Amino acid sequence: MSYAPATRILATLLRAMRPLFLGGHPAIDFLNTAFAPDGRPVETVGDGRDFLEWLVSAGLLEEAAARSVARRLGARALDSAATEARKVREWARSWLRRWRAAPGADYADEISILNKLLARDTCYREVIETNDGLRVVEREHIHDADGFIALIARTLAALVTEEEASRVKQCAGSGCTLWFLDRTKGHRRLFCSAAACGNRAKVAAFRERQRQ
Repeated sequence: MSYAPATRILATLLRAMRPLFLGGHPAIDFLNTAFAPDGRPVETVGDGRDFLEWLVSAGLLEEAAARSVARRLGARALDSAATEARKVREWARSWLRRWRAAPGADYADEISILNKLLARDTCYREVIETNDGLRVVEREHIHDADGFIALIARTLAALVTEEEASRVKQCAGSGCTLWFLDRTKGHRRLFCSAAACGNRAKVAAFRERQRQ
């Protein structure tokens, strides 16, 4: 059996500089917008345009709404939102690392910060007609960059209130910094991706058996 070299996969990721959606949850995918395969830092939310594209790709913002907001706010405001988003990301990473290790600890300060971010939310509800009848949908009405941060805060709130801390994991792959939410039945998932880090581990194990 042959395996694609992991270094080739990593090199492709570095060249592409595109966000990864391997986490199984938007909050985890947001953490993974910064990663460091084999110690080489990759930042995929470098400016406001990157941030908007990530929100759309993650399904947190409709493309039409993103275009409208981009025209209204301008590049400087979007870049400022991206800068704050990166700070929120690293704060969240620190908190989730501690939450995973000690889910029953007191996180009053972190919850207070999260609630302040959630208070920026600007969504509203609208009744629409569908083939199945009337239903209520949630719309975004983002006036400024605060609305983008609120979208991230929503995903973090959903993660810490709806998921078990033990299911939030970091990839066991050598040199990998990616996180994921383990939704497998036995909670035995080890790697961010079977095609990358999982494959890499198999190659290493095969070579070790051959060496022995």
